[in-house]
Amino acid sequence: MQITKPHAAMFSSPGMGHVIPVIELAKRLSANHGFHVTVFVLESDSASAQSKFLDSTGVDIVSLPSPDISGLVDPEDHVVTKIGVIMREAVPALRSKIAAMHQKPTALIIDLFGTDALCLGAELNMLTYVFIASNARYLGVSIYYPTLDKDIKEDHTVQRNPLTVPGCEPVRFEDTLDAYLVPDEPVYRDLVRHCMAYPKADGILVNTWDEMEPKSLKSLQDPKLLGRVARVPVYPVGPLCRPIEISEHEHPVFDWLNEQPDESVLYISFGSGGSLTAKQLTELAWGLEHSQQRFVWVVRPPVDGSSCSEYFSGNGGGTKDSTPEYLPEGFVTRTSGRGFVIPSWAPQAEVLAHRAVGGFLTHCGWSSTLESVVGGVPMIAWPLFAEQNMNAALLSDELGIAVRVDDPKEEISRAKIETLVKMVMAEKEGEEMRGRVKKLRETAEMSSLSIDGSGSAHESLRTVAKECQRFLERVGDVARGA
Repeated sequence: MQITKPHAAMFSSPGMGHVIPVIELAKRLSANHGFHVTVFVLESDSASAQSKFLDSTGVDIVSLPSPDISGLVDPEDHVVTKIGVIMREAVPALRSKIAAMHQKPTALIIDLFGTDALCLGAELNMLTYVFIASNARYLGVSIYYPTLDKDIKEDHTVQRNPLTVPGCEPVRFEDTLDAYLVPDEPVYRDLVRHCMAYPKADGILVNTWDEMEPKSLKSLQDPKLLGRVARVPVYPVGPLCRPIEISEHEHPVFDWLNEQPDESVLYISFGSGGSLTAKQLTELAWGLEHSQQRFVWVVRPPVDGSSCSEYFSGNGGGTKDSTPEYLPEGFVTRTSGRGFVIPSWAPQAEVLAHRAVGGFLTHCGWSSTLESVVGGVPMIAWPLFAEQNMNAALLSDELGIAVRVDDPKEEISRAKIETLVKMVMAEKEGEEMRGRVKKLRETAEMSSLSIDGSGSAHESLRTVAKECQRFLERVGDVARGA
């Protein structure tokens, strides 16, 4: 039987931040571009958020055994090293599953930590693509930096001068990737190994669009600029983020939001992996209180486990007015009516899409950034780790849709927080940022549309689909002896 529909096999790194964009790309390939898609994920606890999410996607999911890496890594190793080892050890199981498929995949799409699986392309006669769920600026820097001479690297990391990147804005020392500051440690070698493998694929898909990152994308597509190191086509396919789910509106925060004026509420969240020290949490609480602005705060316990007895009352985890014990005593009472505190987790995409939300204090993770832009919400950029500092620079310096805290490695005072909150929520600067992000939201909506084929994401995936179709036809010709 002749197979006429291209089949994409996708291999996702573990964790919701990786799985969600992969699933959204799978949906788009299937619904809009005629692909049959199979997504390979590593097994997780059936009660986990990942398992619950995957059960509801409608995508063809194949679980692979999650390798035991306890004897292969040190407990203190960086998460980049650990995920890389997990993905490497899963390649034999992935190979077996793909080889046993009745309809062999036309293309294998791996994400940024899955580069050890690229060898399966030649082995099993598939095109290969790397999917970067982050942005073009990160992609450009990550493939360019390893090619530099040692003295140029040290001018940036030791002398602390900005890193010049062809066709892009320079990267300040304060915004550089943490791994670049420790070139003798495994995390640097592991990150570089993955990044150097990206150009070995047939193409690189990146979760952005033309209007979001015009400079970086143009450079990556220009053989005289970053295209010289990319060496393969770079396709903008974003924004890919979790869609709004109406059912999530059962969360009690929406009853409160429904009573607030339009664009009057600041949403605060540092993502699933972001936490602050006890002292910084206290400063943030006082800054919010003094600003007199409405807010929804997804608050997590402090990372340092400090005893905070001078501020907190510890009676079974909270104070008599339900203030968490790691916030100033009486905070919930004093901000009652204009503040809503949520422990640990909230339906973020839905909150950002609510008409009452007019600002977002964020760690600048790329998924959160995209959800904010899609919601038309300006940001206070408070980056914590990974590429978040570079994301903050893009949002504030290039796009003008965010205001940055001064130096997130230093403690941010309550007075500074109060100033930033008022700026975004109650002053002219915030209104101007809100206007710019709403215009950007319109381009995000257009990116995936097929009207006259002009959307950058739609056009990119249509090109990939044509490549896969031609490859499928060539394979068919060979099989028939043509």
